[in-house]
Amino acid sequence: MIITRFAPSPTGYLHIGGLRTALYSYLWAKRNGGKFLLRIEDTDLKRNSLEAAQAIEEAFKWTGLSYDGEIIYQSQRFDLYKEYVRKLLEEKKAYYCYMSKEELDALREEQTAKKERPRYNGKYRDFEGEPPLGIEPVVRIKAPLSGEIAFEDGVKGRISFKAEDILDDFIIARSDGTPTYNFTVVIDDALMGITDVIRGDDHLSNTPKQIVLYEALGFRIPKFFHVPMINNPQGKKLSKRDGATDVMEYKNMGYLSEALLNFLVRLGWSHGDQEIFSLKEMIELFNPNNINASASSYNQQKLEWLNACYIKNAPSQRLWNEALNFGLDMRDDKNAEFLADMLRERAKTIIQFVQMAKAIIDEPLSYDEHAVKKFVTALGVTHLKNYAAFLKEYDGGFENVTNEFLEKNALKLKDIAQLIRIALTGSSVSPSIFEVMDVIGLKTVLSRLDKFIDFIEKKGIENE
Repeated sequence: MIITRFAPSPTGYLHIGGLRTALYSYLWAKRNGGKFLLRIEDTDLKRNSLEAAQAIEEAFKWTGLSYDGEIIYQSQRFDLYKEYVRKLLEEKKAYYCYMSKEELDALREEQTAKKERPRYNGKYRDFEGEPPLGIEPVVRIKAPLSGEIAFEDGVKGRISFKAEDILDDFIIARSDGTPTYNFTVVIDDALMGITDVIRGDDHLSNTPKQIVLYEALGFRIPKFFHVPMINNPQGKKLSKRDGATDVMEYKNMGYLSEALLNFLVRLGWSHGDQEIFSLKEMIELFNPNNINASASSYNQQKLEWLNACYIKNAPSQRLWNEALNFGLDMRDDKNAEFLADMLRERAKTIIQFVQMAKAIIDEPLSYDEHAVKKFVTALGVTHLKNYAAFLKEYDGGFENVTNEFLEKNALKLKDIAQLIRIALTGSSVSPSIFEVMDVIGLKTVLSRLDKFIDFIEKKGIENE
């Protein structure tokens, strides 16, 4: 059985790079009928944030990436880690190191002066004398001093490291007894039964150390898939300005979760020329062995395009449920279905969808100055007054009534359309004026026309 995991640290909010890693791990597990687990790596007690941990869970809930079983919190497993430290000490695979910080700093300065790579020199590796007083020791693993550490990476192919180039006897437990990152990761991945580790390639340098620990502890080594980073359009590290922000901010910006997941799955993976993937299709098609070995580029326009596609095809009820997050409740309105159909083709985000809906539903509090200056003329206002008077005598289809008015007055729709649009919405940009009228009804149409005419007459007409 394939078992994957996502293991964020709650020292900051979940960003889209982390969500992409979680998505890849989720898809691979689900494709194989396996399990996807969530572990919170909260051993850094000083930097942990309860809000960040809660935000991670919230992001999973929003995106629908359901994890199996309970969340594992590393902060609740310190006793377990201590047992494994003790085991390695008893088996002489690890040892206490009494080198003080001052000694270690002096050693590194000396090595740097000699143009050597700064590293611990193994002073206490086979120490049998009396330990120095007043030093709280760290625990170091006995790493191989020579040879090669190699593994087959599912994304990058065969990777090998010379032990003497990258390893010294690295610390697995600090002087206060707390375990280090690489040590806890190996213990947890092994005990959770993780078979496949999909993670960012910023962790690549940790892998040889973790392999050393897997072998020392007698654990099976999982398969590794190191995913290249997401760059900005200029090919540099993705910054907050480019989109590396809290996942939940995308919800606040009006993106649908399925659009964001679709966007992320394509940042480094593809299936022919297909652009739109349902979650079901992702599960059926995704294979981490097909992840691109080079970095991908964040493209905001592509995300907006995808979001527009999902809005266009979303059920009306879904759109109005999303609109609730932005203060608009249309769930029980008789015009909700019609209004959603009117707007879904035009909106790139739920925020735009709500803004356009409010522009129709809410009476305009002001009128676009540029539009008024461009389209309002004395003759146009006369036509608009006559049109308002004509509407008062009729009830029925607005398009038919309007066409009858135009025919009787030898006018064309362009002679009054923009004035009607400004009067109804405050802007010269809106859906079809007849659709707008159908939504707000005759009484409101007449009220808005009268209000706009009154506004123009009090303001004065600039264009004669």
